[in-house]
Amino acid sequence: MDRAPGLSVRLKLTLSYAGFLMLAGALLLVAVGVFLLRQGWLQTNESGAVRVTPGTLFVRGFAPTAAAVMVFLLVFGLLGGWILAGRMLAPLDRITQATRTAASGSLSHRIWLPGRQDEFRELADAFDMMLAQLEAHVAEQQRFAANASHELRTPLAVSKTLIDLARTDPDHDTGEVIDRLHVVNTRAIDLTEALLLLSRADRRSFTRQPVDLSLMAEEATETLLPLAEKHGVAIETSGDITPTSGSQALLLQLTMNLVHNAIVHNLPAQGAVWVHTGVRPETVVLTVENTGEQVTPDLASTLTEPFQRGTERIHTDHAGVGLGLAIVKTITHAHDGTLTLTPRPAGGLRITVELPAASPHTDR
Repeated sequence: MDRAPGLSVRLKLTLSYAGFLMLAGALLLVAVGVFLLRQGWLQTNESGAVRVTPGTLFVRGFAPTAAAVMVFLLVFGLLGGWILAGRMLAPLDRITQATRTAASGSLSHRIWLPGRQDEFRELADAFDMMLAQLEAHVAEQQRFAANASHELRTPLAVSKTLIDLARTDPDHDTGEVIDRLHVVNTRAIDLTEALLLLSRADRRSFTRQPVDLSLMAEEATETLLPLAEKHGVAIETSGDITPTSGSQALLLQLTMNLVHNAIVHNLPAQGAVWVHTGVRPETVVLTVENTGEQVTPDLASTLTEPFQRGTERIHTDHAGVGLGLAIVKTITHAHDGTLTLTPRPAGGLRITVELPAASPHTDR
């Protein structure tokens, strides 16, 4: 925004300090002058004490002194106010410089304002926290863009190779090439749709409405039951009515992703998945727990990052696009909830989604 030039804050504070000092000095001198005028001054001569006209003596003796004092107060107020204003605004200068540095693209700079807590320190600390969050967010977005580009490049490169093979070798089995192209193209479409869903959830561009997580859990388990039977995984669903508020489509996608991951990343045989919904004083909880290989806490903390897969995920027929838990995390945060991943001592994971509770009688 273009603004007309004006006085600096330091100069305004200086004039304010000097003006206040001049006003206080003038009031004090007026008070002293009024007192002297009322009392009158005595002057003696050869014949004894004679009362002199107070106004005349005031003008001749007190007025010049008062003027000199006012001039001194003016100079002292301007000089002292300038120094005091500079000292008071020094932290603001550091914050301004840090803002300009951040605006130039450097987010690693911090103010680290020393001293005890006051308004400037609170502002500096809040600014440092904001810079740290922005730096982490930008780094995450850069990693996401690089990973997304890599993931999209792979199916496109494979498609190009298959097409080139079909063009250069007319005798090659066309049906095999078409089947492989179909698989690669399907994977690219799934990845693109996952990216769009992730972007939509991150922007919170959805209409909130009453949602029962227990119904979402039942629908997800019924839909994915054939996949569970194929993998030899038993699914058990339990819990209470869990009313919350949000996007029914996104929360169903969240539940589907959790149950799908629990089925696919399980034991080779005799695996199990437990889906439970519950109500707490101010929140509702969806918990999806599964058997599986041992997961370290360090690995569990990275599984919600985009395109992160454990070693066992790469060699499965249902490796997905690496965005399942990333989408769950984004949908959870878009609904003001929390997502917790806890390794089970016997192997596998316990994933808990906690969302704000809503009244079950809320009108749609």
